[in-house]
Amino acid sequence: MTSSQDPPQGDDPNTQWSQPPPYPQPPYKQPPSNQVLSIIGFVCAVVAVLFIPILFGLAGIVLGVVGHTRGEPLGKWAAIAAGVGMIIGMALGVILVSSMS
Repeated sequence: MTSSQDPPQGDDPNTQWSQPPPYPQPPYKQPPSNQVLSIIGFVCAVVAVLFIPILFGLAGIVLGVVGHTRGEPLGKWAAIAAGVGMIIGMALGVILVSSMS
């Protein structure tokens, strides 16, 4: 006879979790990368061509660098695009001012 405190036959509580699960585990998928800073950096690069190139160009560079340090793959390219947009915007400004005088 077995008492009510004895574990059932065949169920050893120490080895219950040591066996692998009977089904295959799906591969681990990393969550999609969040690239908000890089996208805003690209927007600043485009805006810097036409409006206040110093402000929007520097903002885009900073956002791109911060995004790159956080692991965003487009961060470096956003910083480069913002720098180029800032230079083009300043050149357009100089051309417009010199043509008006």
